[in-house]
Amino acid sequence: MDLKSGYPFWAIRNGLMHAFPRLGEDLRCEVAVIGGGISGALIADELAAHGHDVAVFEQRDAGWGSTAASTALLQYEIDTHLVDLCRQYGEDQAALAYRACAEAIPALQAVARGLRDVDFRRCSSLYFASKPGHLPLLRKEAALRQAHGLQLRWLDRRQLAGDYGLQAPGAILSACAASVDPYRLTLRLLARLQRRGVGVYDRTRIERLRATSRSIELRTEEGLRVRADHLVIAAGYAGQHWLKQRLARNRSSYAFVTDPLEPEQLGRLGKTLVWESARPYLYLRGTGDGRLVVGGCDDAIDLPARRDRRVESRASKLVRQVGRRFPGLQLQPAFAWAGTFAETADGLPWFGAHPQYGPRVQFAMAYGGNGITYSMIGAGLLRAAIERRPHPLARLFSFERAG
Repeated sequence: MDLKSGYPFWAIRNGLMHAFPRLGEDLRCEVAVIGGGISGALIADELAAHGHDVAVFEQRDAGWGSTAASTALLQYEIDTHLVDLCRQYGEDQAALAYRACAEAIPALQAVARGLRDVDFRRCSSLYFASKPGHLPLLRKEAALRQAHGLQLRWLDRRQLAGDYGLQAPGAILSACAASVDPYRLTLRLLARLQRRGVGVYDRTRIERLRATSRSIELRTEEGLRVRADHLVIAAGYAGQHWLKQRLARNRSSYAFVTDPLEPEQLGRLGKTLVWESARPYLYLRGTGDGRLVVGGCDDAIDLPARRDRRVESRASKLVRQVGRRFPGLQLQPAFAWAGTFAETADGLPWFGAHPQYGPRVQFAMAYGGNGITYSMIGAGLLRAAIERRPHPLARLFSFERAG
């Protein structure tokens, strides 16, 4: 599955950081993890840290799928507003999902703290109204978040222009956000796991799966056999291929990164994730070396050749969109790219067992705009499932809500 086009910045910046061996013989483990991207790495790290015998399998080079194309905005804010989730699932469950995402930010910080040079930075999140007609909804959203203990401030047009150079009628400012180099975080995690004795295998494609009430048997394309007690499928958007049920739709998102900017050009934008209430939304965030990553212009294109042809024109459109919102910013793309992402109807991920396979096969589908945050939550949720313990979000994030 071709998941990216153009020149993703993380791939250019880091190159191929670490090569893992291809599986060369039959293997027995407690938990097999299919997927060597950020989701698989976080889940394997959580399981191994709590004593589980884990092996990770990636069909490409590790981290080289959609992880390399991610813009890695780490937010507690879900693409679906809290007020809308309350209508769908009730206020208690909706607020629980938002609070869990908020708790995932410091949890990710703790993971990153033990790793070298992954460019993890805490920052603020600025969610602005794209037009005056969106103000009533955003004010209602802000009030509901505050009622459930989420800390934020409301900024008006004057404050946005003065503090950020942003032309918008109002915005929610939250302190709970972060950014990271997703490719480097993934490779550092997997390399540490390997040093600790965890089997990490890239260029190893799992082609067949057989699940029974007692065990899991996997077969690679070379015919090697992997036997496990449990399986986690954390294969990103390719994870949908393992299911007959369609649970998300694939889309393309476009992004570019600038050359390093002067501090006076960046101002507060260097430490702020900015995104808007329109859908699809424009977003931007800084990097540790003073660049700006800008993304958006999402479309329903899921054909790699068509997506490839749109990268340059979409980058130009993003430059114009930023110029309208931030008249003082004159941006020039250094690298531009596009990547596949999947979105669910309600903006929530899918974690847990699916009836097609039974309780020994767990899925990790961290779909949506804050997939890395979801993956951090999912690591604990799936560990609880494997250890046969309850988790407060197990039902909301499960396949039960799909009917």
